[in-house]
Amino acid sequence: MNDTNQANSSPDMKLFWGCFIALITTAFAFITRAFLVNDPTFWQTTFALDQVQAAELFGAGIWPFAISIILFSLIIDQVGYRAAMFFSVICYGLYAWLAFQAYSIVNAPDLAGEALKAAQLNAYSKLYWGSVILGLGNGTVEAFINPVVATMFNKDKTKWLNILHAGWPGGLVLGGLLTILLGAQAADDWRILIWLIAIPAIVYLVMLMKAEFPVNERVSSGTSYKEMLAEFGAIGALIAGYLVFKQLGMVFKWTDTIVYILTALATVGYGIYCKSLGRPILIFLCIIMMPLATTELGTDGAISGLMEEPMKAAGQHPLLVLIYTSAIMMVLRFWFAGPIVQKLGPLGLLATSAAFAVAGLFLLSTAKGLFMVFACATLYGFGKTFFWPTMLGVVSEQCPKGGALTLNAIAGIGMLTVGILGGPVIGKLTEDSIRDTIDKESPGVYETISKKDSYFLGGYTAVDNEKVAAIDDEKQKTAIGEQIQTGKQGSLARVAIFPLFMLACYIGMIFYFKGRGGYKPVELGAGGGH
Repeated sequence: MNDTNQANSSPDMKLFWGCFIALITTAFAFITRAFLVNDPTFWQTTFALDQVQAAELFGAGIWPFAISIILFSLIIDQVGYRAAMFFSVICYGLYAWLAFQAYSIVNAPDLAGEALKAAQLNAYSKLYWGSVILGLGNGTVEAFINPVVATMFNKDKTKWLNILHAGWPGGLVLGGLLTILLGAQAADDWRILIWLIAIPAIVYLVMLMKAEFPVNERVSSGTSYKEMLAEFGAIGALIAGYLVFKQLGMVFKWTDTIVYILTALATVGYGIYCKSLGRPILIFLCIIMMPLATTELGTDGAISGLMEEPMKAAGQHPLLVLIYTSAIMMVLRFWFAGPIVQKLGPLGLLATSAAFAVAGLFLLSTAKGLFMVFACATLYGFGKTFFWPTMLGVVSEQCPKGGALTLNAIAGIGMLTVGILGGPVIGKLTEDSIRDTIDKESPGVYETISKKDSYFLGGYTAVDNEKVAAIDDEKQKTAIGEQIQTGKQGSLARVAIFPLFMLACYIGMIFYFKGRGGYKPVELGAGGGH
């Protein structure tokens, strides 16, 4: 495996930068796919996709990420970080190969009519499974870079995990700008954006293929594999198992009964083997990670939507919205994480971030005009910047026996929560806000333009766009449209309940650790003891 026996006293910065560029690669993969899927002139037209198919294709690159980061963490100490690194590069290569095949199929000469439809269907299948493989590769990157960096800087984990995760927004900024600059060439041949991913992928392959990877501190301390599993425990397995099987069930159309049976079997089997329910603090952090991921990832779309319309009106590319917010995160994580963590401590930073997020969301819910929307979004951006890597730092510092598993599983739990739970809940909050806005501005109208539906928490009502389109009075139709937009924006105040809950949890943890002499990272000694 060619791993060193312990974290070097003087860390190999080439190894760190290789991990940093590997994370940039995942961002390149994300933003180029988002551009190709969401811009109607590219994949939607090339493969004749409707909105549902486009969403499924985009999701195919997301859900495998979350699942692979959890599952790979169970075996990464056995196969080694280098093997995981090579696997991720192979995934990028397979994605490119299948995408190029899809391009060739639909661009064959003399395609028309039923032959064209058949070719588009065949090409879509290759692109879909290529996207799944890409998602697995992205998840594998996170599965090895997080424990590598946590081990390299085991005395300063939160700071360096924040710096590492500046690679994600940094990749979105660089990849986004390159995607915009290559837009004209991509219109003639979108394969150029697939080639774009190869640049950072080849760089990190060259940097890491001969690097000496450190042995995870869990392994070097003598903590057994069973002890690692016990740290996560049966309750952790229940949370992660349900989310994994629920996501797979959504993809492969399993019934809820099948999902529950598989979850129960996995949880019971895990619990019997490790004989532990899990460390209470880790379970608590898993619970906090759910609203955290929903706050950070689930609201991005709503906020971007608020800014994109004014951007279009100003003649600017909508992708600049994502680039702007990503630039804020990159700068804060890369240059300011260390001093802020030193000043506030990990929990103080998380509590402060939650307070900023609450304030930002409340102000965004009523902000008017491009300047105010951007100003409030900037405040929110400050809040969400440190959430993800700082939580990983706290998990690694407080639960080092969990090694790669606990560090990566909590990230996977966060990712899966957004799609399965967080997204639908935000949708419900948005529909409720729209209903209240219309009832206030146009009493009695909502009942005539709404429909009833249900989701995993029960029933809800939503605006029926077909009924809105059928309104004869153009003045009323315009007014209803404006009220719907106001309701959507106003829903951000309701979404603030997530960071508000997190703020209460972090304050509680601060007092808990204060009663124990203050927050201190747990260090593993020889033989795996604390």
